[in-house]
Amino acid sequence: MDWREFAQQMASMARSLLAQTSVDDTLKSITASAITLVEGCDAAGILVLRGVSVQSLAPTEQLVVDSDRLQERLREGPCFDAARTRAGERVFRIADFTAAQPRWPAFAPQARELGVGSMMGFLLFTEDEDLGALNLYSHRAGAFTDVSETAGWLLASHAAVAFSSARTHAQMQQAVATRHTIGEAMGILMGGHNLTEDEAFDVLRRYSQERNIKLRDVARRVCEHGGL
Repeated sequence: MDWREFAQQMASMARSLLAQTSVDDTLKSITASAITLVEGCDAAGILVLRGVSVQSLAPTEQLVVDSDRLQERLREGPCFDAARTRAGERVFRIADFTAAQPRWPAFAPQARELGVGSMMGFLLFTEDEDLGALNLYSHRAGAFTDVSETAGWLLASHAAVAFSSARTHAQMQQAVATRHTIGEAMGILMGGHNLTEDEAFDVLRRYSQERNIKLRDVARRVCEHGGL
């Protein structure tokens, strides 16, 4: 590994991540970078847990999705473990899927059938939150070395910050858009029914609660149809 070249590539990747315009584009840039930056990596993806359900984000090939689904079904695997908690290990590596893996006895042989030769999982986390796991795959056994693991860990550290930042930005944009839509809907109700601002908001709130519809969706309906 030429660490000077790696550092230059990481710097370029960091700038590229900041330039992305959506969470999805940020994640795709992360997984594409993994293939370029980590020796032995043939495929990459990000696994996120919602309770015990797995979500596959920015997979570079179908193998990643198949592995995630397998770990979800079996409730075991290095990426499943990495995404589940920050209290324990933050890096997992299976060097050779042709060898027995006592820690993941059900997952390992079935993953080998999918075409996985070796893999690594890195917890994506910041000081405040756990985001999921960055998962790297090789079709070859023994493809990932200690150097690969170090490179993957450095990539995951940058990726976590970029992922968190992109998600926060998207949430802020959604919040601003929601407030704008609610304000517009309130204006329509106030003008059409001679309501005060508080009365118009109360109409939206009660409609949302009674019909179990999110407030922003109620507001959007008013804006689209001119009323409820």
